[in-house]
Amino acid sequence: DHTALLWSIETGKCLTKYVGHAGSVNSIKFHPTDQIALTASGDQTAHIWRYVVQLPTPQPSADTSINAEEEVDFSDKDELEADGDISSDCPTVRVPITSLKSHQGVVIAADWLVGGKQAVTASWDRTANLYDVDTSELVHSLTGHDQELTHCCTHPTQRLVVTSSRDTTFRLWDFRDPSIHSVNVFQGHTDTVTSAVFTVGDNVVSGSDDRTVKVWDLKNMRSPIATIRTDSAVNRISVSVGQRIIALPHDNRQVRLFDMSGVRLARLPRSNRQGHRRMVCCSAWSEEHPTCNLFTCGFDRQAIGWNINIPALLQEK
Repeated sequence: DHTALLWSIETGKCLTKYVGHAGSVNSIKFHPTDQIALTASGDQTAHIWRYVVQLPTPQPSADTSINAEEEVDFSDKDELEADGDISSDCPTVRVPITSLKSHQGVVIAADWLVGGKQAVTASWDRTANLYDVDTSELVHSLTGHDQELTHCCTHPTQRLVVTSSRDTTFRLWDFRDPSIHSVNVFQGHTDTVTSAVFTVGDNVVSGSDDRTVKVWDLKNMRSPIATIRTDSAVNRISVSVGQRIIALPHDNRQVRLFDMSGVRLARLPRSNRQGHRRMVCCSAWSEEHPTCNLFTCGFDRQAIGWNINIPALLQEK
């Protein structure tokens, strides 16, 4: 609906609404240190915009988590669903600080490079662009993918970018040496690579419409160190920082959790009461939060917060 919404995890209320885009909003990333967001849009731009939110003081909550056995309801679902007109009491931001323009197609994802001074965008025009945030100037155009890009991700501590594409590959771009930027191409999948993400440490995890997720070692990317085979296409995956648990959102409405060696830890509940009613397109961990540490969103227009009892999961392994 061309908007981006910031929500309070505690209350499920809308904190800020951004209405500056003229197309779908395909991704959102918070700046590492400032109250600034980066959104990628179907209007062929990425916007950087400022928000001011007063977060409520977190209230200690009762422990509602349940140990994860296969298929049990081990999560109290907090549906961040707003009824009626959310915009009435939600502060609106209408204008970006900066608009990043130079793509000739939908911008499907964007991310901050370490330090937050540069941003990278991925587009259906088959390129990724690296921008200087202060000047909004294009620093590098990253070409080489043969089909539309689906996602981009930056390394948490190093100047590395990974892009994924419908051409069945993902590419690792290295900007650590300012005088050269190298690229490595990885051909580990047989269908669209829907996302590839860095983990803390030296791994990349890639997910694909070929129904597999692969774990790679950055020091030796010739072949994956683990392969997870599933029964449904995999969408935008995420890996938790602390215990490095991979959350897989699927076309078939399932969300599954695996460890880095490919062992399945759990499947999130999916019933009429709980879970997504249409395909799950994205997952994101929020480990510092005591009661809601995993979020998923789907084509059912829901964002769902889950309470994953990670120590119990790992004990059951």
